[in-house]
Amino acid sequence: MFVVRNYVTMCGTVACALGIGYLMQNGPSAQRNAAQAGIDVASASEQSSVLSGLEDIVLTSATPSDAIPGNAPPVPRGVPSAVRPTDCNISARATAVPGAMARLTLKAPCNAEERVEVHHSGLTVSQMTDTSGALQMTIPALSEYAIFLISFEDETGTVATTHVSDIAKYNRVALQWQGETELQIHALEFGASYGGDGHVWDDASAQGTGDIVRLGQQGLSKTQNIEVYSFPSGASDRSGTINLTVEAEVTEANCGHTLNVQALELLSDRRLRSRDMSLDLPDCSHAGEFLVLNNLLSDLTIAAK
Repeated sequence: MFVVRNYVTMCGTVACALGIGYLMQNGPSAQRNAAQAGIDVASASEQSSVLSGLEDIVLTSATPSDAIPGNAPPVPRGVPSAVRPTDCNISARATAVPGAMARLTLKAPCNAEERVEVHHSGLTVSQMTDTSGALQMTIPALSEYAIFLISFEDETGTVATTHVSDIAKYNRVALQWQGETELQIHALEFGASYGGDGHVWDDASAQGTGDIVRLGQQGLSKTQNIEVYSFPSGASDRSGTINLTVEAEVTEANCGHTLNVQALELLSDRRLRSRDMSLDLPDCSHAGEFLVLNNLLSDLTIAAK
């Protein structure tokens, strides 16, 4: 295995096949339905649970003698005189924001600090609600009429949609994978050198025209992660190529295991494409090194506007 500057370059893959998730297969028809219905921004909610312990309570009407305070039986101390039900409605709203993004707002009062998964056009990302059962996140959209399915582990959930009017101005590529493996998209814009201006990746010091968004709740079992590179092709005054590679860190946790990765691409023809890859990571003697995957993402060709 050829190692350069602590990187392991892998030009081949174990298996690579075109594929796509259920949401991508059904996304276009769902989006057309949303468009025909005139939906721009919508939200939906579901009644999701029954308060535990209340199933056997029988409500009875008061007798005349019970209505007289002096005849009412004493109420034991520490026991509330009435049980007030909790509103367990789950609701979500999606709002389009600049950059062909969608801001999601979720309210689930009975699902505080719980794992939640957001599904959109074949992407799945794991998140965690806060102590009040709320969640706010901004996610790159992969369709103009964007549909977001939000689900909890108890199979309750909701849906939100929004119209992302500026999505045609962006080229976008996304990676998704499961677990703690560290994957990174690296974009070299218009001949940029590694580490120089125009080298865009998930680092605060990176300087370039495009940008990277990374989402996924760390610390969860089998968390679903995504990383998305976006380039504003509709406003570019330069022509040329953006070279894309993916780096995968070999760690003590993943060495010797099989890594399954899916890439999704939304390019100038507005067709969403998917590519699946499965590869065997090196043994643990290579922990701390990186695999450089040169053929997972297609390079972008940009024409000046």
